[in-house]
Parts: sequence; C-alpha cells; structure tokens
Amino acid sequence: MKNLVIVESPSKSHTIEKYLGSSFKVISSMGHIRDLSTSGKYGLGVDVENHFAPNYIPIKGKKKLITDLKKQASKYDHIYLATDPDREGEAISWHLYDELELNDNNYDRIVFNEITKDKVLDSFNYARKIDYDLVHSQESRRILDRIMGFRLSKVMQSKIGSKSAGRVQSVALKLIVDKEREIEAFKEEEYWTITAFFDDFDAELEKYHGKEVKIEGKVQAEEILKQLKSTFNIDSVTKKDKSKKSKAPYITSTLQQEASTKLGFTGKKTMSIAQKLYEGIELSNETVGLITYMRTDSIRISNEFVGSTYKYIEKNFGKEYIGNTKVSKRKENVQDAHEAIRPTSIDRTPESVKKYLSNDEHKLYSLIYYRALASLMCDAKLKQTTIILENNGYTFKATGSVVSFDGYLKVYKDYESTEDKILPDLENLHINKIVSNSIEPKQHFTQPPARYSEAKLIQALEELGVGRPSTYSKIVETLKERAYVEILEKKFKPTSIGIETTDALQQYFSNLINVEYTALMEKELDQIADGNLVWYDMLQEFYDAFMPTVDNALQNMEKKKDEETGELCPNCNSPMVIKRSRYGTFEACSNYPTCKYIKQDEKKIVEVTKCPNCDGMIVEKKSKRGKVFYGCNNYPKCKTAYWDKPTGDKCPECGSMLVETKKKEIKCSTCEYKA
Repeated sequence: MKNLVIVESPSKSHTIEKYLGSSFKVISSMGHIRDLSTSGKYGLGVDVENHFAPNYIPIKGKKKLITDLKKQASKYDHIYLATDPDREGEAISWHLYDELELNDNNYDRIVFNEITKDKVLDSFNYARKIDYDLVHSQESRRILDRIMGFRLSKVMQSKIGSKSAGRVQSVALKLIVDKEREIEAFKEEEYWTITAFFDDFDAELEKYHGKEVKIEGKVQAEEILKQLKSTFNIDSVTKKDKSKKSKAPYITSTLQQEASTKLGFTGKKTMSIAQKLYEGIELSNETVGLITYMRTDSIRISNEFVGSTYKYIEKNFGKEYIGNTKVSKRKENVQDAHEAIRPTSIDRTPESVKKYLSNDEHKLYSLIYYRALASLMCDAKLKQTTIILENNGYTFKATGSVVSFDGYLKVYKDYESTEDKILPDLENLHINKIVSNSIEPKQHFTQPPARYSEAKLIQALEELGVGRPSTYSKIVETLKERAYVEILEKKFKPTSIGIETTDALQQYFSNLINVEYTALMEKELDQIADGNLVWYDMLQEFYDAFMPTVDNALQNMEKKKDEETGELCPNCNSPMVIKRSRYGTFEACSNYPTCKYIKQDEKKIVEVTKCPNCDGMIVEKKSKRGKVFYGCNNYPKCKTAYWDKPTGDKCPECGSMLVETKKKEIKCSTCEYKA
C-alpha cells in the first residue's frame, strides 16, 4: 500500500521522510493553499445572507502547487494530512481535504507535537479525522478579521488617511497610546530617603514610632537628621528559611518575552528560529526536531519527558535536586498538541548540539532547554536575615539573603539573578548597639510609567486575553509596518498617525475596539473550538452590532483636512497638500480630481545606460513597494525594464542586455549565458 503524507513546510517533509519506509512519500503544502476571495458584499469573500458561508480561492501563485498536489494524491492509496497541531494546521488540512477531493475512506489526520523518529512513527497509532470544530474556530477568526479589517480600514483610509485598522492590532495600538497619555499626564514628585552606612551593610529609614515615614523635601530630611545619633540600638535580628520556586516551562508568549529581554530577539526572529528547531536539525547521524511545537498556551509536559528528566537530574546532580512537579493526571494522547515548549530529549544538551547550530539557534535552544529542565528541579533554599535598628524613635531596616541550597539554580543561574547579600551575624556578637559610619539623605523623583517594550506588550496582551500564541509577533510587526509606532530605546512610542487612528476608532467604535470585547471574542472562538458555540451564530451577533457603527462613522466622522505644503500647484495655482497612500506620503494638488497633478520626487535621476530599444536612457527607479529596478525614462512609450542593473554590454550569445546581479555576477537578461 502506497501512502502520501502532506505537511506544511519543505524542511519538515525532508526530516519526516527519512523516518518513514519506502511505502511513504512526504510532500509539502507550503503553508495555506487557499484564502477568502474578495468577492461578494464589500469584497468580504463571505455570503453574509447564508450563514457567512466562505468563498475560498487559491492563494496567489499557488494554483500550480495545488495542481501538483492533486496529481501526487491521485497516485497514492491513502493520504495522511500532517499539518501543524493547532487550529491553523487543522484548517489547512481541511483545505487540502477539500481541494484534493478526498473522502473519509482514503485519508487520515495525524499531528506531530515533536519531530523525532519515535514520535513520528507513533503518531500513526493516533490517526483521526479532521476536527471540524477547530476548523470552524479558525474560519471564524479569519472572517472576523476580514470583516473588521476591510470595513474599519475603509473608514480610516477615507476619513483620516490611516493605512489600516484591525480587530486585535487596534486594541494593541490603543494600549500603546493609552500608556503614552499616562506618561504625558504624569507629574513627578520629589521624595527623599535616609540611609545609615555601617562597615558591612547599610540600612534604610522606614518608620517613626511604628508609622511609615514619607520624606517630601530637603527641609524635612534635615529635620530628621538633627534627631538622629550615630549609635543605633539593635532592635531585632530575624532569620528565616525561604524557598525560591522555578518557573513553568515556556509557552509561546513567555518564550517571546524572555527571548526579547534575555537575548534581544524580536518576536518574529524568535518564532522563526523556533520553527527551525522544531522542524529538524541535521546532527551527526540523524535529522531531528530539537524542540516541541512552539505555538502553545499550555504549560503541561508529558509524563514521558518528566520521567526521563527526573532520571537525568538524579544521575547528573543527585536525587535531592528532583522537584515535586505534579504530573498531569488526565488521560493523555502522547501526540497532544497542548504541551509546553521543551526539548524533545533531555539528553540532547545545548553543548552536545552546539556545533550543529548557528549562534542564535544555540542561544534560543539553551534558553528553552534549561527552562524546561529547571521546571522539574526542586526549589532553591535561601536564608533571609532582617535587621531592625532603632534610633530615637526612628526605625531602620536592612535585609540580606544567602542561597543555602541552589536547587534549580544549579542549571538556571545564568538566566536569573541570585546575588548573595550577606549581613553580619549580629546575634552571635552579643551586642545590642552598633555605630554607623555616616547617615546620609538622598533626593529622588518619581518616574513616569515605562513605555511598552515588545516583551511587555506581549505580556500585557496575554494577561488581558487579547490575541493568541500564533498572533503576537504578527501584531507587533503590523504596528511597525503601518508606521503606527516608532522604536525609542527598544520601546514603542505611538506616532501622530497612530494616535489619530486610535482616537478616531475610540470616537466611533469604542464598544468594539476595547480589551473586554476583544477578549470576549477570543473566549467565544475557544467555545467554537470546543463545540460549545455555533460559529455562524457568533458571527451574526457580531455583524449585527458592527455594521451600524461602520455606517454611522462613514456618515458622521469628519474627514481630516489635508495638510498644506505652502506651495501652489504649477498647473492650476491651487494649494499643494500632503496626501497619504498605503505606500507612504506624497504631495499633490488640492483641486483633485479636477487637477491630477502630483509632485514628482526631486531626487537626482541616476542614469545607468542607453536603452537598447529606443533613444531613451535606462534609469534607476523604485516600484510602488520601494524595490529598486531599472527602466526606460520614455515609459510608458517604451516599457523596457530590468530587476538587475544593466551593464550596457550585449550578450555574446543572443544579443540581449547583460546585467549585474546583487552577487556581482554578470549574466544575460534573457538567455542562460553567464560571464
């Protein structure tokens, strides 16, 4: 029997094919193959009057791929749909099922939470059919985003020239704008501290006759200093044993946060590297996925991994380092998608695979490996000492702690600060007074709230229930691409257009563009995935609330006036204004559409060579998307153009123009000749 396995990425297909026998062929769908069309009412690609039935079409450039997939599928007896183990993956499997015209007798759905030989082979024991609840959940998210994205963007573009708006991106932008307004409204306040310095430690003033002391100015600080003596009474010395617990293994959001703060990676970079580690790395004698699936919001880890890690801990560190982590009691499918991000084998240490990884891959793998290992180790033990000193009714406090047993810090100390602060053993000195070297006041000012870093924004979105693991990095990238934010000292500051967009949305769509409503929609999508909510009922309820607000905004939102440049149009003498398009700003006549004058870019024209097809010149140009190309200055009469830079020389084989590639190679623009 011949079997075909379809996965999402080519690199994954190469890895998996090595694990399976000659009766299996593994190919790739290259991700999604279909998406919503732009037909129908408002170009939404759904039949609003028929339970929001979606109209799917092949993604641009994938028609040939779909044809090839159909041909391949027709040659095999059984098809295994092995796309990613999440809602997106389930939807891709359904699109493949539909496009390839499969039936329930000739296909099965399998998932790989980790790509290792044992787990890939074992996955066939858990073959099932497509979970249509998961598919409907993904479809509902896509339709929601299409409706809100298309209709909100239409309003924003026509009224204020904003590039786009969206269900989740606009809420994320609102968080950034709200934070900026908190900063602008902040008024700093002066406060002072008083510290007593001793030979081995220092203590800070906390209370006066049992009440908290708040020192608001220099005069008050000096008054207190006058009442203090250099000799302090030792009021108490308290010693306590404390535990420091390890953190849970990574989920998508915490991995992105930690990779940002500890490694300086963007969310996009983190997920790209994690994808490679998941799909498979060439080691000395095998190709293997080093980590489990990286899009997850579960901290559960399999019993199998827990067991092998406990053995590893006992062998390498001692039995006393084993933690008391509670293993999941529920019945597990070993291919359960909802597992934390962890190494596929605790025996593949970061050092053992370092030579097979790039520097960044090794950094991220180490972060994931040691977090998972530490999560199964015991608590660190600390001895905390607190010294309370008394001086004329004023209470000073000093605290220190020492690690008495390192526990999980044995492997995690490079990622977590554990500096000892040792206080003198005043108890055993049998003294009740101590003399300070000096007592000093210090002026401080309260600080405004900090802007969101990428890590903090993702953390906030997760805590508020906005977005899901697969969407965090995309949200951040969209805000950057739309120029709604700028990066200052690795933190997000909203731009003027970002603030204008948020204000306009809040004026007309505050009932929908807010944290509570967006989080509610995420919960409803989860209910659809669990089979507890009818997907088109949820969409209908949303649509009935959303569309009237769109109509109201289109009718009543004031259109922003274009900013005048101070120049007059050379054709009709009307004021020139700055206009926005999806590709940026440009200067145009305010008398449009009567006058369609647009000011051309006055940058120096770079001439490259003579045009081979007319009397013009080939000059350097830019496409609408900003990509450099080379075209004739007699366009549109002459449409000669090249992506690579023309040299001015002719090909010795066909006579066409020779061009220079970015790699400094000389080749023919038409035939296969290379110099």
